[in-house]
Amino acid sequence: MAEDTAISIKSVSKNFKLPHERADSVKSLFVSPFNKNRKKVEVQHALRDISFDVKKGEFFGIVGRNGSGKSTLLKIIAGIYQPNKGEVKVNGRLVPFIELGVGFNPELTGRENTYLNGALLGFSEKEVDGKYKDIVEFAELERFMDQKLKNYSSGMQVRLAFSVATILAESDILLIDEVLAVGDADFQRKCFTYFKQLKKDKKTVVFVSHDMSAVREYCDRAILVDDSVVVEIGETDKIAQEYTKLFSGSTTTVAGQDKMRWGVGEMKTADIDVSLSHKAIIIKQRISSTRDMDDPVMGIRIRSAAGSEVMGTNTKIEKISTGSFMRGQDRIIVWEMPNILADGDYYIDPAIIDPDGITVQDWWDEAVKVKVKKDRRLPYTVDPGFKIYFSNK
Repeated sequence: MAEDTAISIKSVSKNFKLPHERADSVKSLFVSPFNKNRKKVEVQHALRDISFDVKKGEFFGIVGRNGSGKSTLLKIIAGIYQPNKGEVKVNGRLVPFIELGVGFNPELTGRENTYLNGALLGFSEKEVDGKYKDIVEFAELERFMDQKLKNYSSGMQVRLAFSVATILAESDILLIDEVLAVGDADFQRKCFTYFKQLKKDKKTVVFVSHDMSAVREYCDRAILVDDSVVVEIGETDKIAQEYTKLFSGSTTTVAGQDKMRWGVGEMKTADIDVSLSHKAIIIKQRISSTRDMDDPVMGIRIRSAAGSEVMGTNTKIEKISTGSFMRGQDRIIVWEMPNILADGDYYIDPAIIDPDGITVQDWWDEAVKVKVKKDRRLPYTVDPGFKIYFSNK
């Protein structure tokens, strides 16, 4: 394995045997001792011939639908599962943040579970003593550490487990599997701050997530796993787009459009109009529908000519109800924002998604190209306007 490689996966496959019938009593063994179905076993192929490398200091994403095999892959890297075929090599000390809280005892207090979990991670009581205060402060559970864990909410338990693993982790490689699925917004924000510090410290991180915004923000590269195989590996923006396409409900593009547009197409952007001034950007998106739908999610994204994401939002983030759409009726949604874009060319990408937040109705990359003209050119994508002055204070 190359010196700059942290993890090397070569032709890894993993199967699980699923028995169709089992004898659940002594009586059933005697009543039907020669039942052929009892010996029938179905083989589930969780992973098939997976190969990739993760470089040292890389923040590497693994994405895929539920049941695709990504969590099994993470457990194989962690050494929890052994592959049926192939080879896994790890160069450095590894700490898995997988199924946080495993080993916690609900009858013990938060304090007692902290020391218990620390011991399971290989730390002495003295080592946990030295970091106990930091663990409690990170988890924000000072008032609850002497209460039994069974009285904690699920979010509190995850906060404690993540804090123990985070503060105690002294590793070269971290494996993180959807640890932010539970927890309030403030704690999730704290976790993301921790991720930024990991990137700054050049830690090697393998990150499994369904949150494509997090994958885009933190990961240097990613792989898409579907139906137990690697579909694609590469730049995060492309992988995130391919992941989104898995939920489009159709493999075909919206009628009359090219490969830059995809989705079910029952609701789509009929046209889009952009007005630019030095102060504001106003985007008018006309939406047509061939079915009735309540409260679909509308989104907009602006990218630079180089493809980098500059800004964007959606109606779910903004907590805006889009109301009811009737078949055959067009509606216009207006997006208005300050024009802080620097001089240059930009693409606008509108999207329409079902209320479930998964099924893509219409995702249109590069629907409109706009040219922003300012009286100066900056080497950045935003230009909010600066006031510069000297002060004696």
